Amino acid sequence: MTEVLKETNFTTLGTKKTGKVRDIYIQPKRLILVTTDRHSSFDRIIAHIPHKGQVLNQISAFWFEQTKDIVPNHVLAIPDPNITVGKKCTMVPVEAVVRGYLTGVTDTAIWTRYSNGKRDFGNVVLPDGMKKNQKLPHPIFDPTTKEDTHDRAISLKEMVAEGLVTAELLEEIEKTAISLFTRGQEIAKAHGLILVDTKYEFGTDENGKLILIDEIHTPDSSRFWQADSYEERFAAGEEPKYFDKEFLRLWFRDNCDPYKDATLPDAPAELVAELSRRYIQMYEQITGQRFVKGETPVIPRIERNLRPYALI
Repeated sequence: MTEVLKETNFTTLGTKKTGKVRDIYIQPKRLILVTTDRHSSFDRIIAHIPHKGQVLNQISAFWFEQTKDIVPNHVLAIPDPNITVGKKCTMVPVEAVVRGYLTGVTDTAIWTRYSNGKRDFGNVVLPDGMKKNQKLPHPIFDPTTKEDTHDRAISLKEMVAEGLVTAELLEEIEKTAISLFTRGQEIAKAHGLILVDTKYEFGTDENGKLILIDEIHTPDSSRFWQADSYEERFAAGEEPKYFDKEFLRLWFRDNCDPYKDATLPDAPAELVAELSRRYIQMYEQITGQRFVKGETPVIPRIERNLRPYALI
């Protein structure tokens, strides 16, 4: 049976903060970010997917390297396949969403809002008559707030008016996010993919300089479509071909009440294995590199690789 990284509990790395997928150890000037194999949906952990944490960490590492000429990022070191040591920054409370296509099904999705009559998005007014999944005239900066409870889609003016960010910093974030997205689309295209939309998180360093943090262009923060079939499928009114991660979520929805049941059934082993295979496939297509599974057992490997970062 393939080992999964469910959680970590290191006592020498600083105060631990547990996120949905990452265990974060807070140190005076840096963060140790351990990306686990936890898979979350319905605001809870529904399964553990072998190699998912390594895939996410290493895809981010790939993109941080590919975009460091556009904006500095938080990466200080990647001492382990599942770990990024990051510079500690002051988080900017803006989720920098960039959209390249008119798509999505959630309340905040651009297609949902367009279908309900909205035409004004950030600095662009879209024409009537556009179709779902159509390419936008140019990438649109469509940020939301970043909050503990529920992110809100509000206008740029409202963000400044509410004191979330200064007008100058928001302008810099928009310019940077569009540049990152454009670079992402160029590299994705070379690998047979369309980068459809994404979200970025930023912080500022001790000098107020903008720093890219968290993750970038991963399958969990971004939507990718296969480029070779997009035009044909769009013309036929069909959905684009994409990396489908929904099948596991749908299984839980069909076999329990994932919002209300105190205990969830175990995910079927064959579905977990298939999702793991798809994450690895995503890694290989997005980066153009072969995936090399990290050495096991995982926890002793991580402990060994993190010894230089112990506080005591």
